[in-house]
Amino acid sequence: MKKNTLIVALILLIFFVISFLTNILGPIIPDIIDSFTLSIGLAGFLPFAFFVAYAVMSIPSGILVEKYKEKKMLIFAFTMAFIGALLFAFIPGFSVALISLFIIGIGMAVLQVVINPLLRTAGGEEHFAFNSVMGQLAFGAASFLSPMLYSYLVTNIHTTDDSLIFSFLNPMVPEDLKWVSLYWVFAAIAFLMVIIVYFAKFPKVELKSDEKIDVGVAFKELLANKYVLLYFLGIFCYVGTEQGIANWISKFLQSYHGIDPSTTGAIVISYFWGLLTVGCLLGLVLLKFLDSRTVLITFTLGAIISLLAGLFGTAEIALIAFPLTGFFASVMWSIIFSLALNSVPQHHGTFSGILCTGIAGGAIVPLVIGGLAELVGLKLSMLFLLLTLGYILSIGIWAKPLVTNATKSLKDIFK
Repeated sequence: MKKNTLIVALILLIFFVISFLTNILGPIIPDIIDSFTLSIGLAGFLPFAFFVAYAVMSIPSGILVEKYKEKKMLIFAFTMAFIGALLFAFIPGFSVALISLFIIGIGMAVLQVVINPLLRTAGGEEHFAFNSVMGQLAFGAASFLSPMLYSYLVTNIHTTDDSLIFSFLNPMVPEDLKWVSLYWVFAAIAFLMVIIVYFAKFPKVELKSDEKIDVGVAFKELLANKYVLLYFLGIFCYVGTEQGIANWISKFLQSYHGIDPSTTGAIVISYFWGLLTVGCLLGLVLLKFLDSRTVLITFTLGAIISLLAGLFGTAEIALIAFPLTGFFASVMWSIIFSLALNSVPQHHGTFSGILCTGIAGGAIVPLVIGGLAELVGLKLSMLFLLLTLGYILSIGIWAKPLVTNATKSLKDIFK
């Protein structure tokens, strides 16, 4: 039991690290644009390089985990993250950034596939739901903290601060590229995780039949079902919306309201992820009383209103409205995913792999927004998110799951 508890703690740490490395692009995009004199359109290739790795690796990762097992794949994933971060730390440049982000993205895609079956085995099936929520909280906490770390590093590096971390970073980081210090930290974290995983003792994971990926008959049967494609587009639109907002709001605030991306801009993104985490907790409560489709429609309408307020309101309104979009986006992933799996009777493992390739929406949507911004400006280009949010809203209308979420009335609670 002690070993399993330690493995659960390690998995929660992995959730934290995934988020810490994944959701930092938004705060640093304005710096990358300024440092390399990029157009907004070119900057859109940064999240593209990272998230397209999910489209490439989600299904292959499921197959590789069955062959090489969890420990080897975790070591491989963190090694990829270490190589990617170190490459960019040593050779900061736009083309290297694209290669680096793709390599890191491959590592993160592998981690996403490994950790859920491992969490189920290590923590016990009866505790899986609780541990999954704890994983999401760890994920949210890292998303909240990583922009703050960025702000702390760029504010204090190459100053009179002579603490140990800056004594190391000052000679390693160019004065005009202070944000590169983040990638030295990322490399150190990834290397530390390789060591931790190497010495950890993992339980034997027996994948359930609905956790395995079958690229043969099951894959063909699923692709023949129109709802599979519709829910794939739902995940695509959700991740695209999440990353489209998180990656561009700091640049938006800088361009339209003159807000410093390394301080206030980073804090706004931090609150975006923080409220997304809080919304997850509220969503868990609401799903006990309301049909998931009703919750999805309500929260999506809230996200649309908040987005419009952020884009067309004053600076003061934008500073509140953009983080609120994170709050309203909080329930979308879990509801869309659960509606999808509850809409097919079998092949859930293969279906999950197909759905996870939809994370590539985080590659495409920010790229589209960046490209449109070259033509009509960032404010109008971000209206593209109304299309993705509109599609998510439609899911709450047309979804017909085979199994709906169990709900309770107030009478049931007070019995």
